[in-house]
Amino acid sequence: MQIAIINGPNLNLLGKREPGIYGSESFEDYFKQLQQLFPAIQFSYFQSNVEGEIINFLHETGFSFDGILLNAGGYTHTSVAIRDAIAAIKTPVIEIHISNVYAREEFRHTSLIAPKCVGSICGLGMKGYELGVKYFLK
Repeated sequence: MQIAIINGPNLNLLGKREPGIYGSESFEDYFKQLQQLFPAIQFSYFQSNVEGEIINFLHETGFSFDGILLNAGGYTHTSVAIRDAIAAIKTPVIEIHISNVYAREEFRHTSLIAPKCVGSICGLGMKGYELGVKYFLK
C-alpha cells in the first residue's frame, strides 16, 4: 500500500512554530514514528510552501497511490486550485489539520477542499495522520 502525506505552507516549521497550537515535535520526527508504526506501508512525504508544487504532487500521486493525507495549511481556506486538483485525481484524499480549526479564527472555519475529500480530521494533533492511515487500511 502506498500513502502520500502532503503538508502545505509553514508546516516545515512544526516543532518551532507556535508550539502552544502545533506542539513541539517536528514533522520529520513524527514521520519516523509513523513509518515504524506502519512498516508495511510505503509512505511518500512532501512539504511545500508553494501552492503549485502541492498541486503538482497531487497530480503525481493521485492516480497511482492508495491514499493521500493532505494538510493544506492556510491554502485550505483559499485555494480553489488545490480543490480542483483533488477533484481531478482518483486517489482518495483525507484533509488533516493538527489544530482544531473550528476553535480558532472564523476565517479558518471554511474549508474549500473538504467537499472534495473523503473526510476531514482536525484538532487531534499529529495523531490525525495516524488515524488517516488507519482509515485507508480498513
